[in-house]
Amino acid sequence: MGGENGAPVTRHPPPATRMKVVVGLGNPGQKYAGTRHNIGYMVIDYLAESPRAGRFGSRFQGQIAELIEEGEKILLIKPETFMNLSGRCVREVLNFYQVPVADLLVVCDDINLPLGKLRVRARGSDGGQKGLRDIQNHLGNAEYARLRIGIDAPGEADAADYVLSRFRPTEKPVMEEAIAKAAEAVIYWVRHGTEACMNKYNAEPEKPKKPKPEE
Repeated sequence: MGGENGAPVTRHPPPATRMKVVVGLGNPGQKYAGTRHNIGYMVIDYLAESPRAGRFGSRFQGQIAELIEEGEKILLIKPETFMNLSGRCVREVLNFYQVPVADLLVVCDDINLPLGKLRVRARGSDGGQKGLRDIQNHLGNAEYARLRIGIDAPGEADAADYVLSRFRPTEKPVMEEAIAKAAEAVIYWVRHGTEACMNKYNAEPEKPKKPKPEE
Protein backbone atom coordinates (compact mmCIF):
# COMPACT_ATOMS: atom_id res chain seq x y z
CA MET A 1 0.00 0.00 0.00
CA GLY A 2 1.14 3.52 -0.65
CA GLY A 3 0.89 6.76 1.28
CA GLU A 4 -0.12 10.13 -0.05
CA ASN A 5 0.42 10.50 -3.80
CA GLY A 6 1.06 6.76 -4.02
CA ALA A 7 4.43 7.01 -2.23
CA PRO A 8 5.51 3.78 -0.58
CA VAL A 9 5.10 3.60 3.19
CA THR A 10 8.15 2.53 5.17
CA ARG A 11 7.21 0.25 8.02
CA HIS A 12 9.29 0.05 11.17
CA PRO A 13 9.06 -2.46 14.01
CA PRO A 14 7.23 -1.10 17.07
CA PRO A 15 9.59 0.56 19.54
CA ALA A 16 10.37 -1.01 22.88
CA THR A 17 7.89 0.28 25.47
CA ARG A 18 9.53 -0.87 28.70
CA MET A 19 13.02 -1.41 30.02
CA LYS A 20 14.56 -4.11 32.18
CA VAL A 21 18.09 -4.08 33.54
CA VAL A 22 20.04 -7.34 33.83
CA VAL A 23 23.42 -7.13 35.56
CA GLY A 24 25.97 -9.94 35.47
CA LEU A 25 28.59 -9.68 38.18
CA GLY A 26 32.27 -10.38 37.65
CA ASN A 27 35.73 -8.87 37.42
CA PRO A 28 37.08 -7.18 34.28
CA GLY A 29 40.22 -8.23 32.46
CA GLN A 30 41.66 -11.36 30.90
CA LYS A 31 43.14 -12.38 34.25
CA TYR A 32 39.64 -13.14 35.56
CA ALA A 33 38.00 -14.41 32.38
CA GLY A 34 36.40 -17.81 32.86
CA THR A 35 36.74 -17.84 36.64
CA ARG A 36 33.97 -19.00 38.96
CA HIS A 37 33.35 -15.46 40.19
CA ASN A 38 32.68 -14.36 36.58
CA ILE A 39 29.71 -16.60 35.92
CA GLY A 40 27.47 -13.50 35.81
CA TYR A 41 29.58 -12.06 32.98
CA MET A 42 29.29 -15.37 31.12
CA VAL A 43 25.48 -15.29 31.22
CA ILE A 44 25.45 -11.70 29.93
CA ASP A 45 27.83 -12.62 27.10
CA TYR A 46 25.59 -15.57 26.20
CA LEU A 47 22.54 -13.28 26.00
CA ALA A 48 24.52 -10.74 23.94
CA GLU A 49 25.10 -13.36 21.24
CA SER A 50 21.43 -13.01 20.24
CA PRO A 51 20.86 -11.42 16.80
CA ARG A 52 18.52 -9.01 18.61
CA ALA A 53 21.34 -7.64 20.75
CA GLY A 54 23.57 -4.69 19.98
CA ARG A 55 27.28 -4.35 20.58
CA PHE A 56 28.78 -3.60 23.97
CA GLY A 57 29.84 -0.07 24.72
CA SER A 58 31.54 1.53 27.72
CA ARG A 59 29.25 3.62 29.88
CA PHE A 60 28.36 4.09 33.54
CA GLN A 61 31.56 2.32 34.65
CA GLY A 62 30.53 -0.83 32.80
CA GLN A 63 30.05 -2.60 29.49
CA ILE A 64 26.46 -2.21 28.27
CA ALA A 65 24.54 -3.75 25.37
CA GLU A 66 20.87 -3.51 24.43
CA LEU A 67 18.70 -6.53 23.71
CA ILE A 68 15.15 -6.20 22.37
CA GLU A 69 12.89 -9.07 23.40
CA GLU A 70 9.20 -8.98 22.37
CA GLY A 71 9.01 -5.19 22.44
CA GLU A 72 10.92 -4.80 25.70
CA LYS A 73 14.36 -3.25 25.89
CA ILE A 74 16.78 -5.13 28.11
CA LEU A 75 20.03 -3.50 29.18
CA LEU A 76 22.73 -6.14 29.55
CA ILE A 77 25.38 -4.87 31.93
CA LYS A 78 28.81 -6.04 33.04
CA PRO A 79 30.14 -3.66 35.73
CA GLU A 80 33.85 -2.92 35.33
CA THR A 81 34.36 -1.60 38.86
CA PHE A 82 35.47 -5.04 40.11
CA MET A 83 33.09 -7.27 42.04
CA ASN A 84 33.19 -5.54 45.43
CA LEU A 85 32.24 -2.15 43.93
CA SER A 86 29.48 -3.32 41.56
CA GLY A 87 26.90 -1.02 43.14
CA ARG A 88 28.42 2.11 41.60
CA CYS A 89 27.63 1.01 38.07
CA VAL A 90 24.18 -0.35 38.94
CA ARG A 91 23.12 2.83 40.72
CA GLU A 92 24.28 5.06 37.84
CA VAL A 93 22.32 3.01 35.30
CA LEU A 94 19.10 2.93 37.33
CA ASN A 95 19.32 6.65 38.11
CA PHE A 96 20.00 7.68 34.51
CA TYR A 97 17.22 5.59 32.96
CA GLN A 98 14.84 6.01 35.93
CA VAL A 99 14.39 2.24 36.18
CA PRO A 100 12.77 1.02 39.43
CA VAL A 101 14.53 -1.73 41.38
CA ALA A 102 11.56 -3.97 40.56
CA ASP A 103 12.89 -4.09 36.99
CA LEU A 104 16.42 -5.08 38.01
CA LEU A 105 17.81 -8.62 37.93
CA VAL A 106 21.35 -9.40 39.15
CA VAL A 107 23.09 -12.61 38.06
CA CYS A 108 25.93 -13.89 40.22
CA ASP A 109 27.81 -16.90 41.55
CA ASP A 110 26.98 -18.69 44.80
CA ILE A 111 29.35 -21.01 46.70
CA ASN A 112 26.44 -22.22 48.82
CA LEU A 113 24.70 -23.89 45.88
CA PRO A 114 25.71 -27.13 44.14
CA LEU A 115 27.53 -26.80 40.84
CA GLY A 116 25.19 -25.51 38.14
CA LYS A 117 22.15 -25.16 40.41
CA LEU A 118 19.99 -22.06 39.77
CA ARG A 119 18.19 -20.14 42.50
CA VAL A 120 15.94 -17.15 41.78
CA ARG A 121 14.92 -14.80 44.59
CA ALA A 122 12.79 -11.66 44.59
CA ARG A 123 14.76 -10.07 47.43
CA GLY A 124 16.90 -10.98 50.41
CA SER A 125 20.30 -10.71 52.02
CA ASP A 126 23.56 -10.73 50.12
CA GLY A 127 24.42 -14.16 51.54
CA GLY A 128 28.08 -13.19 51.74
CA GLN A 129 28.27 -12.25 48.04
CA LYS A 130 30.18 -8.96 48.13
CA GLY A 131 28.89 -7.74 44.78
CA LEU A 132 25.31 -8.05 45.99
CA ARG A 133 26.29 -6.38 49.27
CA ASP A 134 27.67 -3.34 47.47
CA ILE A 135 24.60 -3.10 45.22
CA GLN A 136 22.37 -3.17 48.30
CA ASN A 137 24.47 -0.45 49.95
CA HIS A 138 24.24 1.82 46.92
CA LEU A 139 20.53 1.26 46.29
CA GLY A 140 19.57 1.46 49.95
CA ASN A 141 17.48 -1.71 49.84
CA ALA A 142 17.50 -5.36 48.80
CA GLU A 143 14.17 -5.33 46.95
CA TYR A 144 15.58 -6.47 43.63
CA ALA A 145 15.57 -9.88 41.95
CA ARG A 146 18.69 -11.99 41.85
CA LEU A 147 19.60 -15.15 39.98
CA ARG A 148 22.30 -17.14 41.75
CA ILE A 149 24.25 -19.88 40.01
CA GLY A 150 25.95 -22.55 42.07
CA ILE A 151 29.72 -22.90 41.73
CA ASP A 152 29.97 -25.47 44.55
CA ALA A 153 31.58 -25.08 47.97
CA PRO A 154 35.32 -24.53 48.21
CA GLY A 155 35.79 -27.36 50.68
CA GLU A 156 39.12 -26.94 52.46
CA ALA A 157 40.37 -24.39 49.93
CA ASP A 158 40.46 -20.68 50.74
CA ALA A 159 37.15 -19.17 49.55
CA ALA A 160 38.79 -16.05 48.07
CA ASP A 161 41.19 -18.15 46.00
CA TYR A 162 38.48 -20.64 45.07
CA VAL A 163 36.08 -18.12 43.51
CA LEU A 164 38.94 -16.76 41.38
CA SER A 165 39.85 -20.22 40.10
CA ARG A 166 38.67 -21.65 36.80
CA PHE A 167 36.34 -24.59 36.35
CA ARG A 168 37.89 -28.01 36.05
CA PRO A 169 37.45 -29.84 32.71
CA THR A 170 34.93 -32.21 34.30
CA GLU A 171 32.88 -29.22 35.54
CA LYS A 172 32.73 -27.31 32.27
CA PRO A 173 29.86 -29.28 30.63
CA VAL A 174 27.73 -28.72 33.74
CA MET A 175 28.45 -25.01 33.75
CA GLU A 176 27.86 -24.60 30.02
CA GLU A 177 24.41 -26.08 30.53
CA ALA A 178 23.85 -23.87 33.58
CA ILE A 179 24.80 -20.72 31.64
CA ALA A 180 22.35 -21.58 28.85
CA LYS A 181 19.62 -22.33 31.38
CA ALA A 182 20.34 -19.11 33.28
CA ALA A 183 20.05 -17.09 30.07
CA GLU A 184 16.72 -18.81 29.43
CA ALA A 185 15.64 -17.89 32.98
CA VAL A 186 16.54 -14.24 32.37
CA ILE A 187 14.27 -14.06 29.33
CA TYR A 188 11.53 -15.86 31.26
CA TRP A 189 11.89 -13.28 34.04
CA VAL A 190 11.54 -10.44 31.53
CA ARG A 191 8.37 -11.94 30.08
CA HIS A 192 6.66 -13.33 33.16
CA GLY A 193 8.13 -11.70 36.28
CA THR A 194 10.03 -12.88 39.31
CA GLU A 195 7.44 -15.10 40.97
CA ALA A 196 6.77 -17.11 37.81
CA CYS A 197 10.54 -17.39 37.22
CA MET A 198 11.02 -18.68 40.77
CA ASN A 199 8.31 -21.28 40.33
CA LYS A 200 9.82 -22.55 37.10
CA TYR A 201 13.56 -22.48 37.78
CA ASN A 202 13.70 -23.16 41.51
CA ALA A 203 11.65 -26.33 41.22
CA GLU A 204 13.48 -29.50 42.04
CA PRO A 205 13.39 -32.12 39.29
CA GLU A 206 10.80 -34.79 39.93
CA LYS A 207 12.19 -38.03 41.23
CA PRO A 208 11.20 -41.09 39.22
CA LYS A 209 8.38 -42.96 40.88
CA LYS A 210 9.13 -46.44 42.13
CA PRO A 211 7.10 -49.10 40.33
CA LYS A 212 4.40 -50.64 42.45
CA PRO A 213 5.01 -54.24 43.32
CA GLU A 214 2.87 -56.64 41.40
CA GLU A 215 0.13 -58.22 43.42
